[in-house]
Amino acid sequence: MNAFFRWTLILAATWLAGCTTYVQTQVTAFSDWSGNDTTRTYAFARKDEQRNSIEQTTYETLVAMELSKYNFRQVPEASANYQVAIAYSVRGDTMTVRQPVFYDPWMYGGPWGGPWGGPWGGWGPGWGGYGPWGPTGYVDQTYPVYIHALQIRMTDRQTGREAYKVTAVNSTGDPSLYQAMPYLVRSALADFPLGNGTVRTVTLPMGKDGMLNETASSTSSNERTVPPPSPAPAQKTVE
Repeated sequence: MNAFFRWTLILAATWLAGCTTYVQTQVTAFSDWSGNDTTRTYAFARKDEQRNSIEQTTYETLVAMELSKYNFRQVPEASANYQVAIAYSVRGDTMTVRQPVFYDPWMYGGPWGGPWGGPWGGWGPGWGGYGPWGPTGYVDQTYPVYIHALQIRMTDRQTGREAYKVTAVNSTGDPSLYQAMPYLVRSALADFPLGNGTVRTVTLPMGKDGMLNETASSTSSNERTVPPPSPAPAQKTVE
């Protein structure tokens, strides 16, 4: 198992451990960016299988919204300085999480005797290394995990030179790429342009409806908490 896949499983384990209120995405960027505000015009580049795809259009809209925050303007291809290509995928897997089983003295003999057990019935077995409220054992639970990925690639339209490529990957228990895409897009383009070879984690807050929250604050240089856009269908791979 490679290190990148292990990382996604670690994030998934964190997600499965409790009710999370955020989504963490690993972002990797490669950059040879030299553009300025006056040259930030672009058109989306599509492969044949993407040309008439409504799903593709939906995701491009999210990317366009995010790029507009950095003074990018979408124009006809003939007048664009850059071509922007996006690729995305979702794949399912399973992971096993070991969870503790806790001893409850009130259910299995109380500490004060009477109807709950002997004079110290509840306390005796509970003190065996964990205390009266500690785990008495562990059970393995298997969960489905879905790994979502997005790559955004910018190239100079005239020369074909790759100027910027960023990949964002996260994992949740939801198979919907549509639901994951706002987090992927916002994370991928946060603080554009990142330096060449940047690898970091971006944390986005989740609202009660599972959509992105609008409030957040920044953290360290390799870990970022940022706000969102709007939502963005299901198991699909386009490369």
